[in-house]
Amino acid sequence: MSLENKAKAAAKNVEGKVEEAVGNLTGNHEAQAKGKAKQVEAKVEQTVEDVKDKAKDALK
Repeated sequence: MSLENKAKAAAKNVEGKVEEAVGNLTGNHEAQAKGKAKQVEAKVEQTVEDVKDKAKDALK
């Protein structure tokens, strides 16, 4: 996984967790949903990068 893509996915995950937590504290359901969505996006990005790494390793 490229370091840059890994860092971006990690940052998006943290951002989503913070947004969800703020939504939980304030009772803002929209913020909760957006935070959860960002976390899902980050997980997908991480999975894509993992697949790329495995494909690269398989071609060696």
